[in-house]
Amino acid sequence: MYRALLFLSRLMAILGGIMLSVLILLTVFAILGRLVDRLFHWMVEEGVLAGLGQWMIDAGVGPILGTFELIEAGVAFVIFAFLPICQITGGHATVDIFTSSMSEGTNRVLRGATEIVFAFVMVLIAVQLFGGLMTKYSSGQTTLELQLPVWYSYAIGLVGASLAALVAVYVAVVRVIEMVSRRVILPPDLGAEH
Repeated sequence: MYRALLFLSRLMAILGGIMLSVLILLTVFAILGRLVDRLFHWMVEEGVLAGLGQWMIDAGVGPILGTFELIEAGVAFVIFAFLPICQITGGHATVDIFTSSMSEGTNRVLRGATEIVFAFVMVLIAVQLFGGLMTKYSSGQTTLELQLPVWYSYAIGLVGASLAALVAVYVAVVRVIEMVSRRVILPPDLGAEH
């Protein structure tokens, strides 16, 4: 089970990285599009190469329509795409000022308790996203500029949130088993080095 979830978590992180790269490029092109749009309109108003400026405006060179809507939908996926890999590898940042001096048994109990709370929160988020998806799907609501169904954003976010919830529940169960059996099943947490 660990290997399958690790594979899916890595795949999700790769997809999240690709989506984030696309969103960054989209943002850059949107900003450049607005800048050249202003330039072309200035050229027409001031009479500096007005023909070229008008030709570029007529050709549609300028801002990208619906950029905000596309970025908003993509970020919903990106946020949840990286959570599973952080959870299954123990890559979340930790502050262990107090826990570093505690016994291994105490740390095992704390780790188990935090994993249970995290799993509960991730399941709650996934359930709420599913509820939002169903509401938006049944309402038929669309975005303002591109007229894309709003439920698309919820659906792609739910993919990552569902995997994150599954991984969080798995890790919580394993940490509880580790706590009870006093043995290490999952690789040690990576955490953040201070």
